[in-house]
Amino acid sequence: MNIGIPKEIKNNESRVGMTPAGVYELTKNGHTVYIQSTAGEGSGFFDKDYKKAGGIILDTIGQVYGISEMIVKVKEPIAQEYEMVQKGQVVFTYFHFASSEALTKAMIKSGATCIAYETVEDHEGTLPLLTPMSEVAGRMAIQQGAKYLEKPVKGRGVLLGGVPGVAPGKVLVLGAGVVGIQAAKMAAGLGAHVTILDINMKRLRYVNDVMPPHVVTEFSNEFNIRKHIKTHDLIIGGVLLKGAKAPNLITRDMLKEMRPGTVIVDVAVDQGGCVETTRPTTHEDPIYIIDDVVHYTVANMPGAVPYTSTMALTNVTLPYVLKLANLGWKKACEADASLQKGLNISNGKVIYKEIAETFDWAESAV
Repeated sequence: MNIGIPKEIKNNESRVGMTPAGVYELTKNGHTVYIQSTAGEGSGFFDKDYKKAGGIILDTIGQVYGISEMIVKVKEPIAQEYEMVQKGQVVFTYFHFASSEALTKAMIKSGATCIAYETVEDHEGTLPLLTPMSEVAGRMAIQQGAKYLEKPVKGRGVLLGGVPGVAPGKVLVLGAGVVGIQAAKMAAGLGAHVTILDINMKRLRYVNDVMPPHVVTEFSNEFNIRKHIKTHDLIIGGVLLKGAKAPNLITRDMLKEMRPGTVIVDVAVDQGGCVETTRPTTHEDPIYIIDDVVHYTVANMPGAVPYTSTMALTNVTLPYVLKLANLGWKKACEADASLQKGLNISNGKVIYKEIAETFDWAESAV
């Protein structure tokens, strides 16, 4: 199979779809891998590294799309890529269709087969291709939140860990999934007081068992959210509904109940955000302020640490890429139920029902 690795062109996205080690495994299996020139430089991988691994370097993104039967990326195609995607081509990447009707319509129109990393689901119900980026984003959420709590960037001027004689900052984490657990772990490590909310008591019991005493759990409901936003300095949105738009747990009116300089880091922005006032931002211009509340809502947070992120991503995606390349997407999805759940759009049809329901397109699901 001809496999293409284009350079990511989303704002400040320095990750790449595959490491040279991944390319080596594909070429060893008899596949031809085309890499756009300089695609890996942002992650610390150079054209010469890909050539040594057996890859073929092409000058332009159009050439990569034009020759490839399968495209392996990190982020969803953006507007200038829509026309490059070909009928019958397999595109394997993070799509987050529920957050963008325009992207969804463009991929339906293309006739491509879109397999989304974020909905590949194993037999235990976990999301193996989303997990490493959620781990990165959860940890980064605390780093970024701590920075934007500083007064020069309009935060409350709170040091999360406190100092002797001064109480530590307070962090509220919405969701006890992968993002929430990693965020709580980082915040607790800094010495902050952490409250983590979820509707899954099994997850809350797990948090209670593994976290230190200054991480406390509560059941998530509107009453408890409204209570805690008044007293917490940093709020992390880590809620995920598989393949669907995230629920708005914090509404616009709630911002007025927060103290000026409170920081929200909405990691759920890729799925529309769990804060009503969330809108995607970029690493170039990461924050905005509404009602004196600082919003950090970068839609590709792990892109800021591309070496770590690219390595972690290839570790989990490569086995699936190999399966798709060796068997073709139809046989691969038939043979692997987890990969089948990653199938979102094919031949102009929405396959993943949660996406169709998001846009009231139930009749287009098959």
